[in-house]
Amino acid sequence: MFTSPGAIAFSFMSIDVHWYGIIMALAILVGLIVVLLIRNKYYNDIKEDDVFDITFLLIISGIICARLYYVILDFKYFIKHMHLIPAIWNGGLSIHGAMFGCILIFFIYSKINKLEFLKYADLFTFGLVSGQIIGRWGNFFNSEAYGLPCDLPWAVYIPKNYRLTDFQDCAYFHPTFLYESILNTITLIILLCILQNKKERKDGLIFFTYLSIYSIVRIAVETIRIDSVLNIYESIHIAHIASIFLMIIGLSGLYLIHLKKA
Repeated sequence: MFTSPGAIAFSFMSIDVHWYGIIMALAILVGLIVVLLIRNKYYNDIKEDDVFDITFLLIISGIICARLYYVILDFKYFIKHMHLIPAIWNGGLSIHGAMFGCILIFFIYSKINKLEFLKYADLFTFGLVSGQIIGRWGNFFNSEAYGLPCDLPWAVYIPKNYRLTDFQDCAYFHPTFLYESILNTITLIILLCILQNKKERKDGLIFFTYLSIYSIVRIAVETIRIDSVLNIYESIHIAHIASIFLMIIGLSGLYLIHLKKA
């Protein structure tokens, strides 16, 4: 069993520096490094300048869309606390919001700049999943993204002020952020294996495989998570709906790739 050291990493000139921000910055940096390494070895036809330009575009649009999505889902709260909308250091960045926004924005960008959308999507998928592996640990420091109560050796302690009303008497919970981080690591390994197979690899295969696998991962994790931002019906969360939508896109893309190969 383990406990978060708290949300604040340190203070500098009366300014609190949050672990969440440090983790997010590290996730972005590692994601960029992974993209550059993959690009140098497997995608030499993609210009390095394009990588940096697109990375900047995706970082900005990803943060904005991730926060906007989260705020919309918890609109009743934020309409009364509008000053907290920019406070992303407290958490509240939705990966689904970032994914939907970035996919749409980059699709438009690729059409305008006449880039091969699926090839670039394959490359940046490695940066995305690498960032997710690290980024989920931001939830640990914020005592969020936890699951049902449990007494397992790896359970995480959640302070009372972060527990849901119905679970005030429980102290230890499933670390669903950890589960997702581990499953994303497995996903990255699978994608790297696909990358090695040049004969079978087609543009879009990595991207659509990721969408399909991550959707399954998120649906599985959400079945035990209890602090999701919006429940549609009892244990059905908005993340389930978003994941099913992404799975449909992923599986449809894989099917179309299969038809082209046939």
